Amino acid sequence: MNADIRHSNLDAYLSGPGKGLKGPIALILAEDGVELDSTIRHHLACGFRHLILLVDVDEAVTNPDPARVAVVHHPVLADRAMMVAANALIAACPGQWMFAGYNAEYLFYPFVETRTVGELCTFHGEERRFAMPVTVVDLYAGDLGAHPQGVAREGALLDATGYYALQREGPAPGFARKERQIDLYGGLRWRFEEHVPWEARRIDRIALFRADPGITLQPDFTLSEEERNTWSCPWHNNVTAASLSFRAAKALRVNPDSRAAIGDFRWRNSVGCDWSSQQLLELGLMEPGQWF
Repeated sequence: MNADIRHSNLDAYLSGPGKGLKGPIALILAEDGVELDSTIRHHLACGFRHLILLVDVDEAVTNPDPARVAVVHHPVLADRAMMVAANALIAACPGQWMFAGYNAEYLFYPFVETRTVGELCTFHGEERRFAMPVTVVDLYAGDLGAHPQGVAREGALLDATGYYALQREGPAPGFARKERQIDLYGGLRWRFEEHVPWEARRIDRIALFRADPGITLQPDFTLSEEERNTWSCPWHNNVTAASLSFRAAKALRVNPDSRAAIGDFRWRNSVGCDWSSQQLLELGLMEPGQWF
């Protein structure tokens, strides 16, 4: 792609060349320049018809596929930058499936190696499910001396154990817990929780969903319609997905306190990431449900 082709802001793109986009659409917010190329290429390989890359105005980007990838300027470090962008996309593309994620994150779902994300969304919709929970699985470099940012795709590690779920509390004290909704914890955010704000410790997101009218993405990565935040329907388990993510590792290495306190992300339950859906299924980090 001609790297000079940029869109000044998301509203201008969605009302101009991006008007009437057909899904599935990947919305990727680049908080920095780490692994931009691999993030783009991974999601294109999943079969997303369009990918919108939100970048700071000064971020250098080489776009590998101008027909499918739009580079759009966005205040990526502003408060709720992702939610503002996602809700604008929801309003502009009603009825289309979309994924919301960050750079140096990679969406995986059962049988991603042989099935496209479009097939996944079609199947999920036929199951009368219009949103999919995504488990954020922290990746990290094994040698922080060689990889001071905490990022190394080759030789990346992840935690094989240490994940747990709590049933989600109701909206206020005294309310019943929410049916079929969970708060999920684990990974680097669990092992180094003293360096992570409470509101950032959860590793569950509703990150793949159909952009129906009236639906909004909330700051905690849940949707405004409660049924879309559930992990299964009442009668059987449904498909769930995972996002392999270096985001926590990057943050722990950027923050001066955690960078000084943490000499190594490795522990006895670190295993090599083999970048396969089978590994994530075997570790219980996503669920095939009735998907075949």
